[in-house]
Amino acid sequence: MPAATSSPSLPVAGLGRRIIALVVDWGIASAISAGFFQYDALATLGIFAVMTWLLVATLGATIGHLVTGLGVRTPAGGPAGPLRALVRTVALCLVVPAVVWGPDGRGLHDVWAGTVITRLRSKAAAPAR
Repeated sequence: MPAATSSPSLPVAGLGRRIIALVVDWGIASAISAGFFQYDALATLGIFAVMTWLLVATLGATIGHLVTGLGVRTPAGGPAGPLRALVRTVALCLVVPAVVWGPDGRGLHDVWAGTVITRLRSKAAAPAR
């Protein structure tokens, strides 16, 4: 894994989109938890963690990320992969790393994992009407 402190060559996604993506993902985990586990707090966190790890490791984005046009990549633009996704997910579930940002705008969980959340679609890439 490359040094986790390397600055991303990709633009870091805005905070608003990242928060919306997190709310969408937490809502999905909460709905599953309510339906199967009586909305148990640890079950909700576990569902969120498994869902986040699997989706970031395989698709490079969670459902919330995809809805908001975001993706998780390495600073060089490559896929996060299973190990980076695992480090990122564990740190994200600790909460504190997710609310502490570095000077480049990445959360501490992304710095530790060597990842960056970036926009996958931009206004410039939208088809002309």
